[in-house]
Amino acid sequence: MKILVVGTGAREHALALALSQDPAVTELHAAPGNPGIGALAVLHPVDPLDGDAVAALATSLGVDLVVVGPEAPLVAGVADAVRAAGVPVFGPGAEAARLEGSKAFAKEVMAAAGVPTADPVVVTDPERAAAALDTFGAPYVVKDDGLAAGKGVVVTEDRAAALAHALACLAKPGGRVVVEDYLDGPEVSLFVLSDGTHVVPLVPAQDFKRVGDADTGPNTGGMGAYSPLPWAPAGLVEEVVAQVAQPTVDEMARRGTPFAGVLYCGLALTSRGTRVVEFNARFGDPETQVVLARLATPLAGVLLAAATGRLTELPPLEWREDAAVTVVVASSGYPEAPRTGDVIEGLADAAALPGVDVLHAGTAAGADGAVLSAGGRVLSVVGTGRDLAAARAAAYAGVERIRLDGSHHRTDIARAAAGA
Repeated sequence: MKILVVGTGAREHALALALSQDPAVTELHAAPGNPGIGALAVLHPVDPLDGDAVAALATSLGVDLVVVGPEAPLVAGVADAVRAAGVPVFGPGAEAARLEGSKAFAKEVMAAAGVPTADPVVVTDPERAAAALDTFGAPYVVKDDGLAAGKGVVVTEDRAAALAHALACLAKPGGRVVVEDYLDGPEVSLFVLSDGTHVVPLVPAQDFKRVGDADTGPNTGGMGAYSPLPWAPAGLVEEVVAQVAQPTVDEMARRGTPFAGVLYCGLALTSRGTRVVEFNARFGDPETQVVLARLATPLAGVLLAAATGRLTELPPLEWREDAAVTVVVASSGYPEAPRTGDVIEGLADAAALPGVDVLHAGTAAGADGAVLSAGGRVLSVVGTGRDLAAARAAAYAGVERIRLDGSHHRTDIARAAAGA
């Protein structure tokens, strides 16, 4: 199989790594990729948001499958353009990707499908935003309706901060916000593959959104993740498939906009039962890094089956017993004002450690073979081991070998779950 991966981040590096280890994959391409992906795939300088350009590249390369990683190309209709060119693509079309592109739309679909979630109020003006905050009370939950790279949600006890976020979102062209009830309890990420009709769940993971240890500081795109979850209740995956994923996929099909790709179910295990916090229309980052590290079934055939309506033909997925932990190395100033252009050292030293993979996120090629920081989240260091404690030790050993001026990372990823 020839495969083209679209995107630039650590999620795409994780996908490329898993695909490169699949014996069925004979050629691997990426558009535009990053220096880490470039060690595994042929890179092409194509704008990932330009559906026609991606489709033309896929056609010229003669690929058997296009895998669209990030949300922005999906919402922009890149998968539609590739499908129209007759190439199988893993990722929903623009209409189905509205499950992530509009939180208000996702709430509408959940209501129609009977999916349990927080009660929302969708507002378009400051007065209604203020009234909604007073209706729900603290903790306040305010979500930008559109894409915000994982940083559009504010959860706070501070009404002024909640209102300020709402006003900033409303100030955008066509701005809308969703104010909703606070969901207590631990959060779980579950990816569910769909071919538009059927669903196949992957294993649960947990990510860490706040920038600082002990869940302090502002929300980020994600500072780390781990899998498995030893504390997750038995039957959780089956419950989510039956009550969340399958009803949502059924509702999207009923609307004539079938969802084919991966439905990311962000869940809260509340005192009142499992509730959906949010949907995403793609693999989550950094959870993908740990979930794919545990997948024993070759990935290419799984993604192709989802892209071509053949998930029911797959044998059950096989999973490694090993645990996986990923720690994000972020640049100075992230998330408010990330600094770029710094030299990254120690990448080879870290990757040489047993059970460690270093995945590039925000990196760029510099002069003389140097790798430079080029974003807020710069690297995902993935450790695997016989249990969470061993996986965690491997990940942090890798982080310690990397040198990036001013960088920061959380020190408590998976600490509680590993009993550390």
